[in-house]
Amino acid sequence: MRTRRKQPDVPAPASPWSEIVPGLWMGGHQFRNGTGDLEFAVVRDEFDLVQTLLRLPGHGPDPGVEHHVWPIPDGPLDGTQLAGVIRLARAAGEALDEGRKVLVRCYHGYNRSGLVVAHTLVRRGHSAEQAIRLIRSRRSPWALHNDLFVDYLRAGLPTARLLEELAE
Repeated sequence: MRTRRKQPDVPAPASPWSEIVPGLWMGGHQFRNGTGDLEFAVVRDEFDLVQTLLRLPGHGPDPGVEHHVWPIPDGPLDGTQLAGVIRLARAAGEALDEGRKVLVRCYHGYNRSGLVVAHTLVRRGHSAEQAIRLIRSRRSPWALHNDLFVDYLRAGLPTARLLEELAE
């Protein structure tokens, strides 16, 4: 199983966040700027809803911006953690239906945020494969490089949650 790796072969993204479908953005806390230097991605008031899967102090959003925080590892998730991912995807979809701008973020904006964004897309009619391809084309080829998260998406998050709860 591969999870988020810190080796240099997993590059930081070239932008703090990327629009996957209109109104639904995926991003992280760190990116490489135009000169190739690492820079922190700080959210202010660019989004109506920010969902954070890895919280780092000082990275926003501004007061008054709706902010959901659900820290999860970039590795195996238990049933409770998967239930939280499902809730975040539901909330993201509801916000999109209301015409709101949503950012889902983790460290680089590859795996954890990809899991929530992909499940949001699946709930909106995409197949898991379509969602994965779309995310990789819009965010980075490195998006969803965590094979376990791809397996969760292919099985369906409700099914993965049930299987994890049975294993507990």
